[in-house]
Amino acid sequence: MARKRMVIELGMGVDLQGSDYTKAARRAVHNALRQNSLTVAPALGVERDAMIIHVMIGAAAPDRVDRAAVAAEFPYGTVTVEVVEGGMDTPKDDGPYGTVMVNAAVIVDLDLPEAA
Repeated sequence: MARKRMVIELGMGVDLQGSDYTKAARRAVHNALRQNSLTVAPALGVERDAMIIHVMIGAAAPDRVDRAAVAAEFPYGTVTVEVVEGGMDTPKDDGPYGTVMVNAAVIVDLDLPEAA
């Protein structure tokens, strides 16, 4: 079997009021996933659960993203979540919470048989 990259989808998510990085990260993943329908696995005769999904999240406060909550956004496949510094925070003048913006890259690989 040879692992092959099949899909890269990008998304952006925002929490406008609460500075909730996990909420923004889940929205970024939702944004990446809900604008397409991944038919590559079935088209190749592979079950969707065989997808190997690597999610890269860019957030200004990586330690405040709940990786398990982000992984739960995926209905199938084996999911790993990596959080790196990125995104953007926009402070507000009238309170302790600001707007946080998070980016997501969803990378889907499949293990496919070697060509004969």
